[in-house]
Amino acid sequence: MEPLIIALVAVFALTVGFVAGYFIKLKVLSKKGEEIISEATNKAEIIKKDKILEARENFLKLKTEHDESTKEANIKLQRFENKLHQFESNLNTRKDELQKRVKQIELKKKEISAIRENLTLQIEIVEKKNIELEELYSNQVDKLESIAGMSKDEAKTQLIQSLKDEAKAEAMQQVNEIIEDAKLTAHEEARKIVIKTIQRVGSDIAANNSITVFHIDNDEIKGRIIGREGRNIRTLEAATGVEIIVDDTPEAIVLSSFDPLRREVARLSLQQLVADGRIHPARIEDIIAKTKKQLEEEILEVGKRTCIDLGIHNLHPQLMRLVGKMKYRSSYGQNLLQHSIETAKLSAIMAAELGLNVKLAKRAGLLHDIGKVPEEETDTPHALYGMQIAEKHGEKAEVCNAIGAHHDEIEMNTMISPLIQICDGISGARPGARREVVESYTKRLQDLETLALSYKGVSKTYAIQAGRELRVIVASEKVSDKEADILSYEIAKKIQKEMTYPGQIKVTVIRERRAVNFAK
Repeated sequence: MEPLIIALVAVFALTVGFVAGYFIKLKVLSKKGEEIISEATNKAEIIKKDKILEARENFLKLKTEHDESTKEANIKLQRFENKLHQFESNLNTRKDELQKRVKQIELKKKEISAIRENLTLQIEIVEKKNIELEELYSNQVDKLESIAGMSKDEAKTQLIQSLKDEAKAEAMQQVNEIIEDAKLTAHEEARKIVIKTIQRVGSDIAANNSITVFHIDNDEIKGRIIGREGRNIRTLEAATGVEIIVDDTPEAIVLSSFDPLRREVARLSLQQLVADGRIHPARIEDIIAKTKKQLEEEILEVGKRTCIDLGIHNLHPQLMRLVGKMKYRSSYGQNLLQHSIETAKLSAIMAAELGLNVKLAKRAGLLHDIGKVPEEETDTPHALYGMQIAEKHGEKAEVCNAIGAHHDEIEMNTMISPLIQICDGISGARPGARREVVESYTKRLQDLETLALSYKGVSKTYAIQAGRELRVIVASEKVSDKEADILSYEIAKKIQKEMTYPGQIKVTVIRERRAVNFAK
């Protein structure tokens, strides 16, 4: 029994100790919880104060921005009101000026009406006086005719004839004086005439149509160019497409080809080979390849430089390249690039005079013969082919039409098109610009002389100044001075109607009568 009681007492004691410990821990935890809550409350207060301060700062910032925007709006509104007041003031001023002008116009109208009435009265008076003067003049003429015994037309004819005879005599006297003076200064005048003639004929001539002469220092180089068994010259001809003629001509080799570009490649390649001294097939092919590349670069550079000089911008690189290729093309002996540049400048000047688009006219003038430097063989006329190239590379419709219509292949639908046609003709027709085939040139001169010989009284004809002047000598006993003037006019009209020629032809009719006597 006692052990049981002792056990119960022990269990009770343990239970009491456990409960007491529990309450002690509970009290400690409650104290910590209060501390945590107090700390959280303090942090919440701090966060709250920070948020309130931040909200106040944002409010003040927004308020400041609002005030500034309001201030700017007020300033703009004030400026607008000031402008409005100024505009209203100007409007009132103009209104007053307009009213003054209206009053002035009304006064002018009244003055004009008065002047018109006065003029009407004066015109009526003048008409009446004219009628009276005509009647008086008619009466006076009738009286003079009755006194002179001849009509007015007869008197006029007689007076004109007497004036003609007097003028002829004075003219003959002046001619004789000029001849006598010319005899004294004949030598000096002859020298001047010769110098002027040389200057007139000495125009710049384009490169030959089919040959280029390559000059060398000595004839030993000819053998090296030919090579062993002709290997070098065959390689040159095959690579360039140019016939190389090595003959007995001293210090010269002839390059023959219809294509100026090929001749230029051959010339430049030979120049480098001769300067280098190493001439063999492999070296020849290498030099020719490099020369072609250099020439292509030069062609593009020439095209760019031409466009810059003329002030033409945004031209397609391919068109620019074709412009550069014109440098190595000629038409009737006239360099194609120079012809195109001249046409462009003429077109720009004419367009400015007519009030047309100068830039488009200049562009069309430069590109009008672009079809003469094709990249491939074609049977299309060069004007139409050039138009197709321009359309392909994005040129404007006005430019394309001017290119295609400058030889009347298509209908002209812009004002620039006839302008380009005219300027093309001017550039090609000026004296010395183009050469003709010798046979056609000779035939044209013969036809010119034959045409003048067909007239009655013509004894001799001479076509001089490269066909620019025709001198016609007539028999003095068959053709009078008056008939000589008429003959000159008729020959010029017939030449203009029946013949085709560049530029203009001066027709000079010479009538000479010699009186020869001998003093014995």
